[in-house]
Amino acid sequence: MESTIKILAILFVINFNCKAQQMVQTQDDIYKLVSNEEQFLNKPLKNLLKEIKPEIQSAFGVKVPKGYPCYFMFSFNSSNELKQKMIEGKFTGLYVYVKEPVDEWDNGKRPQEIEFEWTKKDVEKYGNFTVIKIQVIDQTED
Repeated sequence: MESTIKILAILFVINFNCKAQQMVQTQDDIYKLVSNEEQFLNKPLKNLLKEIKPEIQSAFGVKVPKGYPCYFMFSFNSSNELKQKMIEGKFTGLYVYVKEPVDEWDNGKRPQEIEFEWTKKDVEKYGNFTVIKIQVIDQTED
């Protein structure tokens, strides 16, 4: 009986540890999201965000012409670092395309001082948007 309890306890700990680890542990792991895209398609954005351990520090949403999907570009850099890297044309971004329209950034509704910051409010506001495509664009290579 005692050994059965020990075995169950060990299995519980192993199961808990397997579930607790996110798919993306470092910035270099974002390609895993593309490889495992199928598990996120047609599901809420918040499911994908839960799989990312490094904090997303900055982002922006893009509303595109009718007939094309809107998307978010996520970065692990601060908004100031992201702006500088974009000017230099040397950044890596996680692009997540969604079904719903993203209009806050394009219409100037977002306050300029937090224009590129990704906050918990954003997760609440956009978390239920439906993921339709995941892409990583790496512009750091010459």
